[in-house]
Amino acid sequence: MNFKCPTSYPLESVHSILKEEEGFSSTAYKDSRGFLTIGYGRLIDDRVPNSGITKEEGSYLLRSRVIGDIARLNKRIPWFQRLDDARKVVLLSMAYQMGVDGLLKFEKTLLYLYREEYDKAAKEMLNSRWAGQTIERALRHSYTIKTGVLNA
Repeated sequence: MNFKCPTSYPLESVHSILKEEEGFSSTAYKDSRGFLTIGYGRLIDDRVPNSGITKEEGSYLLRSRVIGDIARLNKRIPWFQRLDDARKVVLLSMAYQMGVDGLLKFEKTLLYLYREEYDKAAKEMLNSRWAGQTIERALRHSYTIKTGVLNA
């Protein structure tokens, strides 16, 4: 993020103290007042005005997650790097939605991708509970897997 803070403020000291005082939780929890909070005491409860995150913070979290998923996919699917960008985007989108472990359950789809049998991979991914739950996304992604053309 590109937050700017005047150099006259002791930002690092405040950061250090708040981390110590607030503690960290990677998942949502209820604070001492019963409000949903995450991270280092970040209030996200919709009952409180001005709580939550900004679009910029959301974009930062999204980008951070995708970068992590790229590393995880490179480790867990050794041939991931050889895919064209459009097909990488589909796998990254699926990994974001259901986690890398969830994506890895698409064993037949991944096998067909590995073999570059894109028609079969596209059909197989539609034969899933995921496709039934998010049909429009699944149809777009299936088209991209089949054609190599990103259809966002």
